[in-house]
Amino acid sequence: MERAIESRLEKIAEKFKEIEESLGKPEVIADQKKFQALAREHKELQPIYEAYMEYKKAKKGIEEAVEIIETAEDEEFVELAKEEKKELERRVEELESQLKKLLIPKDPNDEKNVILEIRAGAGGEEAALFAQELFRMYSRYAEKKGWKVEILSLNETGLGGFKEVIAMISGKGAYSRLKYESGVHRVQRIPVTESGGRIHTSTATVAILPEAEEVDIEINENDLKIDTYRSSGAGGQHVNTTDSAVRITHIPTGIVVTCSNERSQIQNRIKAMKILRARLKELYERQQKEKMDSARRSQVGTGDRSEKIRTYNFPEGRVTDHRIKLTLYNLQEFLDGELDEMIDALAAAEQEKKIEALAREE
Repeated sequence: MERAIESRLEKIAEKFKEIEESLGKPEVIADQKKFQALAREHKELQPIYEAYMEYKKAKKGIEEAVEIIETAEDEEFVELAKEEKKELERRVEELESQLKKLLIPKDPNDEKNVILEIRAGAGGEEAALFAQELFRMYSRYAEKKGWKVEILSLNETGLGGFKEVIAMISGKGAYSRLKYESGVHRVQRIPVTESGGRIHTSTATVAILPEAEEVDIEINENDLKIDTYRSSGAGGQHVNTTDSAVRITHIPTGIVVTCSNERSQIQNRIKAMKILRARLKELYERQQKEKMDSARRSQVGTGDRSEKIRTYNFPEGRVTDHRIKLTLYNLQEFLDGELDEMIDALAAAEQEKKIEALAREE
């Protein structure tokens, strides 16, 4: 095991024993707030401590087996020691991998719901149709996971494509699975709008934002400019005859959110505020990450909207993720929501990079 990782494990083991000792002190037991905080930390560190103790015990067992192999005269005894050494080496390898994973800091957003934003990019009507297909793909994936999808804002084209769609995806672990999808998605195919039969390249941008609760992001009402206007659908058809659509501008950041799907101005405002909180949370977290460039570069790519992450090639029936150089030849199934193979590979690649970063730390 790398020296930096073993050094960190030693510190965790010392900390765990200190906390365990503190939890038995009468003055700590009397201070319930302090006791509960230490108990939570104890519970978090316990799996790492126990795995590390088992790791050290197995390493010591290997040393003892080696000594027997080198000094014992009884051949049968030596053979038993060799078998035990082999088994302990296998266990050490398992524990080393387990410990490295346990040391990776958990993403605090992983269990959160998701705000999904898809926007048509280059390619006109074809890009809007592709954006609609991506939304269907994520909706099907959510359905397979038992998650709920709620459209918060939708801007359609005359042919049924989406210039922009914003939706809430609610369900356990939604962000942990979908966070790798942010970026530019590219499609290569013959558009339905193309009479000449030529292959075109179009794009759509996907953003995955963790839902922000009111306690996560505090918004000062004085920082908001709220306008209302009349909703209209594709082709300029009025959805209703009242000023129910809402546009909220966050003055300090310049972020603008509009919502017009609901007939009620109150409901549109509630949905617009959900989108605004998520965008502000993403902005503040991105600013923090930019201060830690090395940590940002060690990730597979879970947030940069300008990064071209994936190509969907219809003539070849393939989907290629450019971050991990993985190509799958199951395009139709993929668009029907069979995303797990790709997402599992992205998660494994990110985990590997984080482990490498841990090993480099001093």
